[in-house]
Amino acid sequence: MVAIEKDIPHERRPTVDHFRDAMERIKEEVAKAIVGQEAALEQMLICLMSGGHAILEGVPGLAKTMMVRTLARALSLSFNRVQFTPDLMPGDITGAEVIEENRSTGARETRFIEGPIFANIVLADEINRTPPKTQAALLEAMQERQVTFGGTRHQLPSPFFVLATQNPIEQEGTYPLPEAQQDRFMFKILIPYPTWEEEFQIMEMTRAEPWASVEPVISGEELLEVQSIVRQVPVAQHLVDYAMRLARKSRAGTEQQVPRFIRQWVRWGIGPRGCQFMLLAARARALLRGRYHVAAEDIDAVAKPIMRHRLVTTFIAASDNITTDDIVEQLIEDTPARRGPLSADERIQEALRPPTSQ
Repeated sequence: MVAIEKDIPHERRPTVDHFRDAMERIKEEVAKAIVGQEAALEQMLICLMSGGHAILEGVPGLAKTMMVRTLARALSLSFNRVQFTPDLMPGDITGAEVIEENRSTGARETRFIEGPIFANIVLADEINRTPPKTQAALLEAMQERQVTFGGTRHQLPSPFFVLATQNPIEQEGTYPLPEAQQDRFMFKILIPYPTWEEEFQIMEMTRAEPWASVEPVISGEELLEVQSIVRQVPVAQHLVDYAMRLARKSRAGTEQQVPRFIRQWVRWGIGPRGCQFMLLAARARALLRGRYHVAAEDIDAVAKPIMRHRLVTTFIAASDNITTDDIVEQLIEDTPARRGPLSADERIQEALRPPTSQ
């Protein structure tokens, strides 16, 4: 039976259109302070609309911190920046309990002092410069939106996002993020160098004060409603099947047939959480592009930022100068999207199909 693509109900479309227009205004506000980086900004908005977290990777001086700060201001959200260093302790992020004397009774009481993680947007600057013990302090906050201290749970503000940065070229004194923590991040966003025209415009803006002109567009409550709408965007059955085939084909070493280039270049593929993120991000991108249902192009567009930090490559891939983005491109080419769901016979044929020789 062929799945029927359904749209968002007509009564919800005015709200959807309103928030899509708001996202376009956010781009315009951020553009007052940030030149270029349209692709990176759109991916950050997709993460925010989906309720996910992101890693921003780029060399120093590409305005990663300013981009996050400007986005927080355009969204009218609280913002905290944490500079990760080798001597940073978990309590420096989450907060700590202190003992105070009650002046009226003279009794000593404990009070929890919230750390910088208690903000709507938290910038974990150079996250790979702190030891794994401190990095792990973010795990509960990112997954559960809470901090547990002394057996007491402290809820984080909502909405809550962690945007982390890391430097891809300076590896001395760094601690690579464990795969379990990387999997908590929905996207890994690459920040490229600006073009000639963009860099010239940046030089012209050096004397200006772009912060003064950035105005808030939507509130945190409105953003929470956006996240609720994103989860209602329908995905046809054959597109769920397509996303699952992309994810399952990336898993080298499993019993199923995988392409030869995956067996050669990939040690570990993405798990079910990555596939869930792929479909959720595709929903958000569809709304940004003015569609009320997901298309295959949405899945293809979010596949790289979803998969690039989840694929664990082999030594052969490194020696051949093959990046995870190269592998994702080849995977999409090897896995054509279908217009309908696979039948039982087609699923058997897919499983028995010889792997490609590429």
